[in-house]
Amino acid sequence: MTIRTILVDDEKLAIQGLQLRLQKFPDIEIIDTCANGREAIRKIKTEKPDLVFLDIQMPGFDGFSVVKGVMEIEPPLFVFCTAYQEHAVRAFEANAVSYLMKPVDEDKLADTLDRVRQRLSDKKLVEEAEKLKSVLAEVAPDAIETLEDEQGDPNAGRFEKLINIKDRGQIFRVDVDTIERIEAAGDYMCIYTADNSLILRETMKDLERRLDPRVFQRVHRSWIVNLNLVRQVKPHTNGECFLVLESGADVKVSRSYRDVVARFVH
Repeated sequence: MTIRTILVDDEKLAIQGLQLRLQKFPDIEIIDTCANGREAIRKIKTEKPDLVFLDIQMPGFDGFSVVKGVMEIEPPLFVFCTAYQEHAVRAFEANAVSYLMKPVDEDKLADTLDRVRQRLSDKKLVEEAEKLKSVLAEVAPDAIETLEDEQGDPNAGRFEKLINIKDRGQIFRVDVDTIERIEAAGDYMCIYTADNSLILRETMKDLERRLDPRVFQRVHRSWIVNLNLVRQVKPHTNGECFLVLESGADVKVSRSYRDVVARFVH
């Protein structure tokens, strides 16, 4: 699959450097480059790329304005490239695939493109399932219920069973079912199992997409828990509560996530 890509940066040397680094990835097709945000919005709407590498600080329309400016169409995936670390939180709130610091590190670029490929693959699977349902609804409406009964959630098969985590110079293959809780720590996730804790460089939003939401639920801005390993719910003040997990660890459930957890924990 070719990934149609646009590069956006007001610095010509930054564009050239990124083009050079992307040459080693044969599935990346750079279809255009833009020197400012206004041009980027126009090109994204007309070219409909799969992926956009986007500088944040540009004269006129900055990177976040570009994202906002294309929300009325189906937006591409965005990777922010910037020299300023302080924009990281806003970048992830904008649902960016990744946030790369300039000059772009080749290993981090490769990891980012792996995430891009996974997201595009997931999107294609969902689109194909919806197209099939649309056709069946027209030619064989009774088959829709049969298809759903046999296949269940069309997204269910895409959730991870094993996660590879590179930590302390080693690669750990972690069975997802053994993960008890996950804590966000800046650009990293702390993965806790019954007998180990590991560090994974990934955003909370990206990791959530890889895990089955019927099992793993966000209960706080910084926490995801495995609902199968919840052993007790302890009420707390101000409508909050604590989940007591199998290991004995407590995880606070903030008020904004209380109703979500209530649907799963009985």
